[in-house]
Amino acid sequence: MKTRFLRFAGVKSRARRASTVGLFLTLFASAAHGQGTAEQRRACTPDVYRLCAGEIPNVRAITACLRRNRSSLSEACRSVFDQAGG
Repeated sequence: MKTRFLRFAGVKSRARRASTVGLFLTLFASAAHGQGTAEQRRACTPDVYRLCAGEIPNVRAITACLRRNRSSLSEACRSVFDQAGG
């Protein structure tokens, strides 16, 4: 029973983290570049998990982290920042 609960709690936590990242990317894209497209959000999601997962759910910290790690961003996500002037 305890194992089942812990497994469920882990899934819930991952789902919450994924929705937080989605919210961040929506806010980032909207604030930085008018209407953020789904393509722009998809471009940066892997970089958020790879470089800034410890900052989730703090949107400002995620944005700062991505900017600090600009040289390590994927080409796709870097282009989103370039378009946004970030």
